[in-house]
Amino acid sequence: MGALDGRVALITGAARGQGRAHALALAAEGADIVAADAPGPMTDLTYPLATEDDLRETAKLVDELGRRCLPIALDVRDSAQVDAAVAQTVTDLGSLDIVLANAGIVSTGPLDQVSDQVWQQLVDTNLTGVFHTLRAAIPVMRRQQFGRIVVTSSMGGRMGIPELAAYNATKWGIIGLAKSVALEVAKEGITVNVICPTTTQTPMVQPAGGDDVPDDLVRRMMKANPIPRPWLQPEDVSRGVVYLVTDPGVITGSVLEIGLGGSARIR
Repeated sequence: MGALDGRVALITGAARGQGRAHALALAAEGADIVAADAPGPMTDLTYPLATEDDLRETAKLVDELGRRCLPIALDVRDSAQVDAAVAQTVTDLGSLDIVLANAGIVSTGPLDQVSDQVWQQLVDTNLTGVFHTLRAAIPVMRRQQFGRIVVTSSMGGRMGIPELAAYNATKWGIIGLAKSVALEVAKEGITVNVICPTTTQTPMVQPAGGDDVPDDLVRRMMKANPIPRPWLQPEDVSRGVVYLVTDPGVITGSVLEIGLGGSARIR
């Protein structure tokens, strides 16, 4: 018996990285999964976006754990696609109990070199995408009088970081959105929480994959973190997600920082 037997979880950004790790962690606890990812084209990113092949691989891995997985190609910037994904989740799997609003992108550079297009792309994906996801899911959860929502922000949503101003603005915004929604639904059996990982070893930050990382970068990252590790693994973040979605309903509006000690520097 798993802690999430009989639950259905919709995870955006589930094709790889943190989203895939979350899908497997929740499936291991008994949840059926809707894995949503594979957005439309974007410009000026330094890494390739997830593909439908990646999404199918996530579904295969969930299936191997003995749980159902519904893969959906989804761009969270498009509200109609998000609404359709929620409706399909309920139709095909019977309910929507857990939402992980995890889809996001990053773009780096000094603020005066961020183009209007890149700014809008970040806002539309990281902030508006979460808005679309929560707006679509909450009516279903309200009817059920039950829901567990976890929004993926970042340690960049808790502090300033040079050359990440545009990205961090979206991640700070997510926290305000989630805390406000948590208050709106607190009496209806729905919790809304935020998870803030520090740099995590995924294709977003290590496009080449494997161990192909310069030694000097590893040393710099280890020096930057109070806990001397260069970065998290996706599974480190998933443990925090499982904690929040298995809560009996007493934690809401909270921010869980998984920052390799960086939280000690935040007032």
